[in-house]
Amino acid sequence: MSTDDRAQQIAAEYAALPEVLAVALGGSRAAGNRDGHSDLDLYVYSREEVPVAARRAVAERRGSRAEVDNRWWEPGDEWLERGDGLHVDVMFRRAADFDAHLTALLERHEARLGYTTALWHNLRTCEVLFDREGWLADLKWRADQPYPDGLARAIIALNFPLLRGAFGAYPNQIALAVRRGDLVAVNHRLTEFLASYFDVLFALNRTPHPGEKRLLTLAAGLPLVPEDFTGQVERLLALTPQTLGEVPGRVEALVDPLVGLLEVRGELPAPPEKTLPMP
Repeated sequence: MSTDDRAQQIAAEYAALPEVLAVALGGSRAAGNRDGHSDLDLYVYSREEVPVAARRAVAERRGSRAEVDNRWWEPGDEWLERGDGLHVDVMFRRAADFDAHLTALLERHEARLGYTTALWHNLRTCEVLFDREGWLADLKWRADQPYPDGLARAIIALNFPLLRGAFGAYPNQIALAVRRGDLVAVNHRLTEFLASYFDVLFALNRTPHPGEKRLLTLAAGLPLVPEDFTGQVERLLALTPQTLGEVPGRVEALVDPLVGLLEVRGELPAPPEKTLPMP
């Protein structure tokens, strides 16, 4: 049985549950960049929460090993398919919540720190496997629109000061952690730095954020990217205790050309307001 047939088969099992409104195939298999390590990502939408007992029955019927009702991120179930061990990852979403997120994003232009448009990308690229009332098709129709300039500006305005300009900017925090020799703090702050950096970069290119997987490769293919972008990121992430002192310079080497791109496009945010010193 092909993976696509398997996805349809699993979707049919969820479609039999009265609470389920729609089921979609997502991840790299829907986006067209799967590889030999890709799992099977499914999204189950419902108006009411799908009972855990019904979810457990599906997972245990199909899986040689299953984890049901994980709550670390979105509610989800995972299992390894009997026979070939294919990893299946199912996420459960309330339809009203997802609808509200899309409205906040595309109509009110509400930005976040990192990954602002990742769920929009997920919706745009997903493949509908079951749609009881046509709700998911309608939502995909709403999502199929040009990238709003207001949203891009909001993302850049929120995230860029943390790349340069704010007291709490990540480069400042990274430099302090380097001076302390705190390797764990450096890595933690670098992760946050890159989340905001990529959010700005994808917003500048008016391209929905594809999520964390294969991010460097996908970002390198954007029309507007800094020179030697891939090399700069790879050098930044190749830090060792011996090269820790080079990290602040590598961070600035990533930010400088991004500033240049924003300036050329007229989208560089104004610096944070400075207040006069206390008398």
